[in-house]
Amino acid sequence: MSSKSRRKFDQDFKRNAVLLCSEPGRSVTGVAENLGIGKDLLYRWRREYHRASGQYVFPGNGVEALTPNQKRIRELGKKLRDTEMERDILKKAMAIFSRTSK
Repeated sequence: MSSKSRRKFDQDFKRNAVLLCSEPGRSVTGVAENLGIGKDLLYRWRREYHRASGQYVFPGNGVEALTPNQKRIRELGKKLRDTEMERDILKKAMAIFSRTSK
């Protein structure tokens, strides 16, 4: 049983590999062979690059590529949920304390 370790590539490597493919006279297969990676991997990187072009492409393992506005919206959503939960707790506490004892 052989233990192959998974190779990891940084953002710059992926971006440069994709840009190499777009140069005239270069093919995806040729670039992949020169870089020592699979052509299917390079095709996937190209799809990701064209879907989310710019600095938000290839964010890393488990990290979503979010624009600053999307991050802000997510933070505000979390704050809103927390505030609504606090409000509901206070309503229940108010109902409990406002009961008249008999």
